[in-house]
Amino acid sequence: MKEQALALVRGVADPGQALNRLREYLQTLVLRSFYESEAFRPLAFVGGSALRFVHGLPRFSEDLDFSMVSAKGYAGKEWMAKVKRDLTLAGFDPEVTWNDRKTVHTGWVRLAGLLHDAGLARLPQQNLAIKVEIDTRPPAGARCERRIVTQYVTFFLQHYDLPSLLAGKLHAAITRRYAKGRDWYDLVWYFSQRPPVEPNLALLQNALDQPQHAGRNDAHAWAALVRKRLGTFDMDAISDDVRPFLERPQDAKLLTRENLMGLLRS
Repeated sequence: MKEQALALVRGVADPGQALNRLREYLQTLVLRSFYESEAFRPLAFVGGSALRFVHGLPRFSEDLDFSMVSAKGYAGKEWMAKVKRDLTLAGFDPEVTWNDRKTVHTGWVRLAGLLHDAGLARLPQQNLAIKVEIDTRPPAGARCERRIVTQYVTFFLQHYDLPSLLAGKLHAAITRRYAKGRDWYDLVWYFSQRPPVEPNLALLQNALDQPQHAGRNDAHAWAALVRKRLGTFDMDAISDDVRPFLERPQDAKLLTRENLMGLLRS
C-alpha cells in the first residue's frame, strides 16, 4: 500500500498536486477502514469530502467529515484504533489521536516519513496529517443515501443526499465568520448542476436555528443571504484560497462575484 501511494506522486511536477493525491489516497484507506468497522451504520459522510468522493467534485479535500445518524453502534475510539492497525499493516508509520470531550469528536491521523519518502519534505519528521471530525449532534432533517465507491480501493458509504449536502454548504457559507474559498467554489459547482439542485430547506433551517444563530435567518431566503455575504468578500482572496486544492488550478478564475450572482439568478 505504501509503495502504491508513493507511485501515485512519482513524476508529478507540482508539489501541491502531489500532496493532494497522496493525502487523498490515505483518505480512501481511512474510509475503507471505517467501512470494515461498520461505522457507516451510525455515521453519514458529509461535507466537501463527501461531495468529491460521491459526486466527483473537482477539488481535493483536507478533512473527512461525518455526522452521527444513530447512536447505536457508535464507537469512534475503536474505529480510530483500527485505522492505526490497518495503516501499520499497510506499511505506514501512523500516529492516531482521538478527542471525544466535545460535541464534535476529532481524530487525527499523522503519518511520519511519508512526505520525505515522496520527495515533498526535506525532514523525515514532517507529517502528513488527516483530520477526522464526527458531529455527534448534527441538525435534524438530513436524508441519507448509500453506495459503493471505488477510488484506489473499494468501500461502501452512507452519505447525505445532494440536497442535504447543499444545505450544509449553504449554512457554512452564510454563517462562517470568515470567507473560505472552498465553500464558495463548491457553491459554484452546486449552482452549475443541471437540473438544478434544491437545498434541503428543513435541514438548512435547523442548522440556521442552532443556538449561536437562532432566529436570525429564514432558510427560504437562502439566495438573498448568499448574495448579501458575497457583497462583503475579497473575491481575489477567495480564489487564491481555493486554488491549491483544485484539480485544474486555473478554474479558480471562475470564482468571481459576477459568476456567482449570475448562477443565483439562473
